[in-house]
Amino acid sequence: MPLFWKPYKSEITQFLDELKSAKPTLEREQQAGRALLWDKELDPEWQAQFKAGKVSQAPYVYQPRPSK
Repeated sequence: MPLFWKPYKSEITQFLDELKSAKPTLEREQQAGRALLWDKELDPEWQAQFKAGKVSQAPYVYQPRPSK
């Protein structure tokens, strides 16, 4: 390792570090925003209905089926 070596930090990493130090509640706010749309309890009954209604895909999607 060279004598004058210093660890590299990209501009984006520096920006994110400054942003997090300026606004310490940022990660908590992001998690709360995510919870509004994505972190939901799934209904097992609905999941069973979706699985029951699934149609299997043909092995070769772009090849037409032979006419009978």
